[in-house]
Amino acid sequence: MKKNISPRAEANRREILRGIAAGCGMTGISLLGFLGLPSQAAPRLRPPGAIDEHAFLSACIKCGQCVQTCPVQAIVLEDITAGFGIGVPYISARAQACDFSCDATQCVLACPTGALTHEIDKKEQVRMGLAELTRPDACLARQAKGWKGPAREASFTGRMRWTDINRWKPVRVTQKSYDLPLCDLCVRECPIKGAIALVPVSDDPNDRRRTPKVDQSCVGCGVCEMICPVEQACIEVKPRVDDRHRPHGTH
Repeated sequence: MKKNISPRAEANRREILRGIAAGCGMTGISLLGFLGLPSQAAPRLRPPGAIDEHAFLSACIKCGQCVQTCPVQAIVLEDITAGFGIGVPYISARAQACDFSCDATQCVLACPTGALTHEIDKKEQVRMGLAELTRPDACLARQAKGWKGPAREASFTGRMRWTDINRWKPVRVTQKSYDLPLCDLCVRECPIKGAIALVPVSDDPNDRRRTPKVDQSCVGCGVCEMICPVEQACIEVKPRVDDRHRPHGTH
């Protein structure tokens, strides 16, 4: 005798079956090699304190605690295109830089497995990457040009915390305007003192052109990349590469 099943129960049953089917399908596709390994993809900028990439991928349980605690929602999770790396946290600095001014890097404190740690290198600050001037010809400072208005377009949703606006509450980058005779936004907004500076392009004292110079004290938070007013950004953060993963002959 057929039992009467409520429409809601039937819908729930179908959802469960669809979920099981989808899971089996994903497993099958992965085993067949259609989904790549995260190590095969372009290097990602990991949250502060991420250990060696291979160890990080093993230690991270994709719990999302780092995402929940980030005050500016800089940390996001990989989608299905990452293959076996789906759910692994990373930062897209151009869209939203790490708020390195947050107290004690909350994502590190929230990580339950040690995938993020303050002990990554006791000799220096927790480093995520290193900024690099990737499009020097487009840099406004190198052209002796200034900048007026917000750093990014009106639709940009990225946020930062400024002491002169609200030290504790992140506000949209578009809420702050500038009037700079020479663009120095990457230097001006860098949270690490001395990590980046503008230096003369030539020995001519009348030459107003300057170029960003990145120091090794850079932690790779991505603020310079996010705040760069040129589209696409002139300066980008390259993810930290551990010595044992560097190509031979590089330092």
